Amino acid sequence: MPRDRLVLLVACLAQFMVVLDVSIVNVALPAMREALGFSAVGLQWVVSAYTLAFAGVLLLGGRAADLFGRRRMFLAGLVLFGVASLVGGLADSQGLVLAARAAQGLGGAVLSPATLTILTTTFTEGAARSRALGAWAAVGGVGGAVGGIAGGVLVNFLSWRWIFLVNVPVVILTAVLARIAVSETRADDRPRLDTGGALLVTGGLVAFVHGVVTSETAGWAAPLTWGSFVVAAVLLTGFVFLETRIASPLVPLGIFRIRPVSVANATMALIASAMFAMWYFVSIHMQGVLGFDALTAGLAFLPQSGSIVLGSQLSSRLLGRVGTRPLLVGGAFLTAAGFAWFALLTPESTWVGGVLGPGVAVGLGMGIALTPLAGAATSGVDRTQAGLASGLLNTSRQVGGAIGLAVLSTLATSRADGLLAVGASPAAASTAGTTRAFAVAAVVVAVAGLVALLLPRAPRTTDDSPAGLVDTPDGAPAR
Repeated sequence: MPRDRLVLLVACLAQFMVVLDVSIVNVALPAMREALGFSAVGLQWVVSAYTLAFAGVLLLGGRAADLFGRRRMFLAGLVLFGVASLVGGLADSQGLVLAARAAQGLGGAVLSPATLTILTTTFTEGAARSRALGAWAAVGGVGGAVGGIAGGVLVNFLSWRWIFLVNVPVVILTAVLARIAVSETRADDRPRLDTGGALLVTGGLVAFVHGVVTSETAGWAAPLTWGSFVVAAVLLTGFVFLETRIASPLVPLGIFRIRPVSVANATMALIASAMFAMWYFVSIHMQGVLGFDALTAGLAFLPQSGSIVLGSQLSSRLLGRVGTRPLLVGGAFLTAAGFAWFALLTPESTWVGGVLGPGVAVGLGMGIALTPLAGAATSGVDRTQAGLASGLLNTSRQVGGAIGLAVLSTLATSRADGLLAVGASPAAASTAGTTRAFAVAAVVVAVAGLVALLLPRAPRTTDDSPAGLVDTPDGAPAR
């Protein structure tokens, strides 16, 4: 197999594993509660420990790849992720499981931005990079859906421990391939790591995501919720102040003056805020209203997963001829239309009549949008900041997704509780809450499409640009 294909395989395997572990744990939670005696709050932290560590350290992980070597940090993140998975699979206490999940999140935060950085520094030709980004975007999009299927199969036929242990052979294979195929690259100039900035931004992001996560159980008015937001505001304000006053900042704020980078991150945050919630609400509807078990619900996501792959591959092939902005805008509006279709669900809707069509529309739109998003996020960025740009995009996705899930869950719950209070059936109340969330999600993703219109006319791939993506007026691939 040619070296560049091995590099793509390595990056996709790692990205798939990281995204998969965000969702694979969900269907195993009941079995974990029975085996280890988790309370309802403790069970939530099996999910939240990963989210907090992952979202909080992404920026630091992305910048560390630039400074200390992309392959070195990739392998370091991979080893940490693998060891944490082994510990989680063998854990015999709640504390050890939570520690393993947090360590997985830390490993993923180093690993995930490195995957995109390795691709953008390996593939320089326009068509080749577009195909690579299309594959990377597809596995990232599908990972969330496949998590439910994989989790259901592993729990049903083996045990909950295999949601952790299944990562170990994948980590070993990926590490061997990475040692063979991935060359070491780093910034030529290696300034000292901005330790103060790293502590402030990591602490600020962790506090912010903690506030969002806490709001789901304690409510938005709870002291722990708004206290977390206050701490986040103070730390992130201090971070911005520090970054403007030191010679080698962790995040040079000038990167946000690159319009494709700013627009791509804003668009990603908005789309992710709807997409993360979509997996949750569709799963709840299929199991709570349609009566599917966990495995059947996971299998019911297969058409949607396939449409993501189809959209990503279609987008990667059209990117050279159409350009970034039309694909991103079109994908966002198709996704918004799918959410609007989802908002027509009723308690009597079948899977074929109410879930299949909008699910495929949302998946296809998301697949079309993800490839140009990945390209735009690194457009005009110097190679020395490729890891930082990757970390920013992943941070936007995780933070946007956490906010969206919390806000839309609150809206859905308030609607359902109001209907239950006046005597509505549980199915009718649940469906009404779900459709309210989908209607709001449709508006949010439509706004994302409007934001994407702010992109330059046609960010394009060239062979000699620092980050591989520059603007050309005509949409024809540069050779």
